Amino acid sequence: MRRYYFGILIALLAATHLSFAQSTHSASIQLQMERLNVLGSALYLAAHPDDENTKLIAYLASERKVRTAYLSLTRGDGGQNLIGTEQGIELGLIRTQELLQARKVDGGEQYFSSAFDFGFSKTAAETFKFWQKQELLKEVVWLIRKLRPDIIITRFPPDERGGHGHHQASAILAHEAFVAAGDPKMYPEQLTELAPWQPKRLLWNTASFMPLRGDDVNRLRIDIGQYNPLLGKSYGELSAISRSQHKSQGFGSASSNGVSLETFENVLGPEAYEDLFDDIDLSWNRIPGGAGIQERIQQLLASFVPEEPQRSIPQLAVLWQDVQKIEDNYWRERKGQEIENILLACAGIKVESITPQLRTTEESPIAFQTEIIVRNPGVHVELSSINGNQIAQNLPFNLKNTFEQILPSTAVTQPYWLVKPPTAGKFEVEPQHVGHPLNPDLPAARIQLRIADVPVDVHTPIQYRYVDPVRGEVHEYLQVSPVLTVSLTGNNLLLQPTEQKSLRVTFRRHGETDREIPVALRVSSQGWKVTPEIINLSFEEGQDVLSRTIEITHNGALGPATLSFAVDGKKLKQIREINYEHIARQAWFPPAEITLNPIVLDNPVKRVGYIMGAGDLVPEALRNIGTAVDILPVAGITSEILGEYDAIIFGIRAFNMQTSIGEKLPLLYDYIREGGVVLMQYNVHSRLQEEHFTPKPAPFSVSRTRVTEEDAKVTFSDPTDPVLNYPNKITADDFDHWVQERGLYFAEEIDPGYRTPLYMADENEQQHKGALLIYSMGKGKLVYTSLSFFRQLPAGVPGANRLFVNLLAKEK
Repeated sequence: MRRYYFGILIALLAATHLSFAQSTHSASIQLQMERLNVLGSALYLAAHPDDENTKLIAYLASERKVRTAYLSLTRGDGGQNLIGTEQGIELGLIRTQELLQARKVDGGEQYFSSAFDFGFSKTAAETFKFWQKQELLKEVVWLIRKLRPDIIITRFPPDERGGHGHHQASAILAHEAFVAAGDPKMYPEQLTELAPWQPKRLLWNTASFMPLRGDDVNRLRIDIGQYNPLLGKSYGELSAISRSQHKSQGFGSASSNGVSLETFENVLGPEAYEDLFDDIDLSWNRIPGGAGIQERIQQLLASFVPEEPQRSIPQLAVLWQDVQKIEDNYWRERKGQEIENILLACAGIKVESITPQLRTTEESPIAFQTEIIVRNPGVHVELSSINGNQIAQNLPFNLKNTFEQILPSTAVTQPYWLVKPPTAGKFEVEPQHVGHPLNPDLPAARIQLRIADVPVDVHTPIQYRYVDPVRGEVHEYLQVSPVLTVSLTGNNLLLQPTEQKSLRVTFRRHGETDREIPVALRVSSQGWKVTPEIINLSFEEGQDVLSRTIEITHNGALGPATLSFAVDGKKLKQIREINYEHIARQAWFPPAEITLNPIVLDNPVKRVGYIMGAGDLVPEALRNIGTAVDILPVAGITSEILGEYDAIIFGIRAFNMQTSIGEKLPLLYDYIREGGVVLMQYNVHSRLQEEHFTPKPAPFSVSRTRVTEEDAKVTFSDPTDPVLNYPNKITADDFDHWVQERGLYFAEEIDPGYRTPLYMADENEQQHKGALLIYSMGKGKLVYTSLSFFRQLPAGVPGANRLFVNLLAKEK
C-alpha cells in the first residue's frame, strides 16, 4: 500500500496531506518533529533516474533534516531495460516509479522537467538541439523559485568530464538557472505566483569516475556515513536500498557502514569551507518572529512520549497557531503542513478511499467509500466534509467510519506528459504540471478534518484494494479509460509488394456503450488497401470483448503509412499496462495505430532459436517477417536441439544475464562448425557472466564506444562481403530511418580473423569498425554485432530487417 500512496504524496506540490503515506510509528514522528526545527532546503540536480547520490540525499533529509529534492531532467526513456521488453516511453514510466520508490526510502522529494531522454548523447550542444534549452531553463528556474533551495548540488560538471551529453547539459542548466532564478527580469510571468529566489551556492558533487581539475585542497569534504538510530540504519544502508530500486537498470547495490567522505567543488556563490550550509542560518532565527517557535519545538521534543504520541497534540495545536502568525508565506505554509502531518500521525488516523473495481470509464461517475479510523485514544477529531459534502461528525476512537461517496466522471488517467505526442527531445506539458512526477489530479477524495481545532485537509487518491494470495493486501491506482479501446499485436507491419497480411484486432468496451458501433479504418497515405473499411461492432448482452480480422495489402505503396481506428471521427486508443511488483501498476493509453512499411526482402531463414538476455522484442519482430522463433532456455540446450534451427540468436546482454551460458559455448561452437549460424547481440563490459565468450583463436574486447547519431554515415569497408550481398543486396539506403542510434558498446582489439565490413562514426569522430564482426568457423559463421537491432527491428525499420536476415543466412 505504501508504495502507491508515497508516489502520489510526492507528486503533490500543493498543501494537501495524505495521512496514509507517512510512517506513523513513534520514531518516525520524532524525526518529523526534529525536522520542524530546521529551516533549510537542498536541491540535487542531474539528468536521469539513477544519476542521483542516494546516500547524500538520505544524509541531507534525515541527518541535516533539510527539505531535500531531486530534480531528474528526464524520466530515463532512452536507456536499456534489464527486467522486461519495455523501451522508450514505457521504460520512462517504469523508471519514474522506480525513482519514487527510491525517494520513499531515502526521504527525498522527486521532480522532473519535460525533457525526453532521446538516447545517449556525446555533447551538451547536441542535447540542447533536442531539449529546447530555453524552455527547459524556464522550467528549472520555476522549480528553484518554487522549492527555494539554499544550496543546489549537481552530480556532473558542465564539460566532457561529465561523459553523457545529458549530464553536461544538466550542469549547464543548473549554472544558468542558479543565476536566473534570483533575477526578476528573467521569466517575469512566473512572478504572479512566485518570487525571485537566489540560492546561496552551487556545488558539484564530485565522484571517482570523473576527473578533477585544479587544487584539491580547496574542495569541501564531509562525512555522510553516520548511523541514524531513529531509522535503524546508516545512510550507507539506506542508500543501498534506495539505489536498488532501480531494478530496470540492474543497479542492485551493497550497503556500507562507517566513515564515508563526499567531496564537493564550489561552482557559484560564496565558497563553503566547513559545511555545505556555511553562513546559512537553518534555525527559526532566519525569519522574523521565529525564536519563540524554536523554543516551543524544543519543549515539544523534550516532552514527547513515544508510547503515547497523542499526548503531544495540544502542544502541536498551539505550535500550529503560532506558525500561522509568521509573515513568510513559504515557511508558514511549509511548516504548517509539516505540523498537520505530525498531528495526523500522533492521532493514528488512517484514511482510505476504496472502489470495488480497478477500472472505470471517462463517462461514468465513480462510486467509492472513504474509510476513516482514529487509532489513538483521547483525541478529539471532527470530520467536517468529504468532497465539499458537509458532515460535521466526531470520530470515535478505534472504530472504522465508512462514508459512501460518488465522484463525477473524470478525464482518462493518461500520464500528463503523454497527453500530447512528444517531440524528439521534449514532452509537451501544460505549465501547471511542470515538476510533478505523476498526475496531480487523479480521482481523489478531499477530506476536511479538525484535530484539536486545527483544520487539516487530507487528499486520498481513490484506489482499488484486493488480496493477492502471495503478496497479501494490494492497492492499485484507479484507472479511468476510454469507453472503447483497441488491442493490437504490434505497432508495425512490414509488407512486400502485392503481399497481403491478416491482422487480428481486439475491441474491448469498458462500460455501457451503444450495442452497434461502426469503427472506421483509416490509412494515412495511398498505396495500401485495408479490408474492410468499416467494422461494425455488435456487443451482445454481457459481452465486452470482440475480435475481428482485417486484411492489409501492399498495393503499390511508395512509403510508410499509419493505420488508425476511429468512431464518429474520434481516434481510438489502446490500453497498455505495466505491472511489476516493485512498483505501482500503471496504465497508459497510446493511439491505436499501426505503421505500415513497404519492404523488399528475401528471407530464407525459416526457424531460429533465441537465447534471451536482458529482454527485447526481436523475436516478435522476426515473426513479423516470417521467421519462426523459439525461446531456448539455456539449461536445455543440446546438440540435437541446436540442429533443428537455421540460426541461434543471443539477445541483448545475454552474457551479462545468463549465469550458466559459458557451459554451453562448446556446443554452440560445434554447431557453427557443422554449418550453423550464431548471432550475438551487444553485451556490456562489466559483470559478464562469461569473460571469455569469444572463440579462443579470435578474441576481441567490449568497449563503451557508441555511435549515437542514428543517421551517421555508414561506410562499407568491403562491398563484396557476403553479408552485404546475400540474400539481400545492402546499400546505403538500408541505413535510412534508423531510430535513436546506430549502435553501442562496440568491439575493440579485434582479432584479424574477423571480417569487419562496416565503418561508422559520429560527426567529427574517428571511424570505428567494431559494430559488426563475422568469424568463419568450419562450415558456419559467428556474428557479433553492436548495432542496435533491438531498437530497429521492433520499430519496423526495413533496412535493418534486411541486414539482420543477411546476418542469419548461411553463406554460399
